[in-house]
Amino acid sequence: MKDITDGLQALIARDFHFAHPRDSNGTLIAVVGIRVHHGVIDIVQLYGEDDADAARIPGDEPDVLFPKTVLWRTTGQAGDVIEAALALENPAAEPPAQTKGCWVPTNTGRSAWLAASA
Repeated sequence: MKDITDGLQALIARDFHFAHPRDSNGTLIAVVGIRVHHGVIDIVQLYGEDDADAARIPGDEPDVLFPKTVLWRTTGQAGDVIEAALALENPAAEPPAQTKGCWVPTNTGRSAWLAASA
């Protein structure tokens, strides 16, 4: 990967949607990408060029930012984490029901993933 921007564009091309959580002063604290597919949720969190993590969790996990079950995880430099997330293969079988949800605002400059219950 040439740079982090190329990696972010590749994630967007794979249907990742991004939120930009901010602290109470409006300062950006992370870039968070999420993709719901094949009964799983992939999450990429970038806190800085040298501080990032990515995870794959089950699609029915109620709290995507603090999951109880993690199917895969990596941490490290942003470029390496993005490359690892891009290298993940889709799960083999499509489950009968698709996982759905959306980002909802919770405070000024903050949002949370809300899994759909139906």
